[in-house]
Amino acid sequence: MLTAYTNGIIFTGTEKISGKTLLTEDDKIKGIIENELIPVNANIIDCKELIIAPGFIDLQIYGGGGYLFSNKPTATALKSMADSLLSSGTTGFYVTLATNSMEIFFEAIKVVKENPDPAVLGLHFEGPYLNPVKRGAHIKEHIKRPERKEVEELLKAANGVLKIMTLAPEMCDPEIIHLLKDNGVVISAGHSNATFAEAVAGYENGITTTTHLFNAMSPIHHRDTGLPGAVYLSKNVYASIIADGIHVDFNALKISKKIMQERLFLITDAVEEVKEGAYVHVKKEDRFTLPDGTLSGSKLTLLKAVQNCVEHAEITLDEALRMASTYPAQVMNLSDRGKIDIGCKANLTIFSQDYQIQGTVLEGEVDANCELWRSN
Repeated sequence: MLTAYTNGIIFTGTEKISGKTLLTEDDKIKGIIENELIPVNANIIDCKELIIAPGFIDLQIYGGGGYLFSNKPTATALKSMADSLLSSGTTGFYVTLATNSMEIFFEAIKVVKENPDPAVLGLHFEGPYLNPVKRGAHIKEHIKRPERKEVEELLKAANGVLKIMTLAPEMCDPEIIHLLKDNGVVISAGHSNATFAEAVAGYENGITTTTHLFNAMSPIHHRDTGLPGAVYLSKNVYASIIADGIHVDFNALKISKKIMQERLFLITDAVEEVKEGAYVHVKKEDRFTLPDGTLSGSKLTLLKAVQNCVEHAEITLDEALRMASTYPAQVMNLSDRGKIDIGCKANLTIFSQDYQIQGTVLEGEVDANCELWRSN
């Protein structure tokens, strides 16, 4: 089926285009064409000066749709999470589990393998191979050093659905990092008290990104710049950041963007309210905390993070959109996402100029819960 998105402002990932039509065919981008060349058999969707961007990709999110996935790793929880995120503008995400029992990790693997969804791109295990000194909201009892046999069992069970692992480089032998990398897992440094030298060694061994910059990691100090200093000075290592002004001050976001440029990308780190189970998240006005008040997950959507970048960190809209789509796709080696180009997935995030989601397109299908569907 051909679909023509007209009258929108198209951000392709490399340029901004107005006065033309975005054409998709089935689940792929067919091209950007002159309005007079719209095929007569195309389904026309009037975007009415809305912004059309590559579909947002969230590399770290724990819950949505009323479910914290690790608390209820079921097909129902996964589907509710996917539907909720799609309605908020996210077309692809990695279901994230914080440090937990191995039983929960294996159960999560089973559920994701048995319930494929085009928005679910895989699993992100944040732990359990972390530094307890920087555990943040993670369960101390389950934090451990990795043993090769256990990692091999996880990888065998996952059979490719485990896509990202956050670990503390100073807690892991290089052979573990190499094992994960050889099995296609993107490795992220996080919940780490690494010195600058330990962080650099981790990057040299194959760690390619960094989890929620500044949060739960060694601080920058003038005698040892720690993990943030190592990623700042790297030429190719990425870092995610939670742009809510709570987990990280907007000035820190601004500074980091000036230094890291295209290596800095957005995540939500969002959770859901949970009143029982291994992780209890208390819902506050602008954040989630543990019962003792410890800051846990965010209340962000990626669209809100984009807005915060523009309004509070002097980041242009086109760059903020790349931080929510293009750069996450690059981190995960997804060559057919994160941009609007011929042959790419027809995954789109469509929103108003005051940052209200109006439509989300997943593999060519407009989300029926969005305003764009109802108005055309």
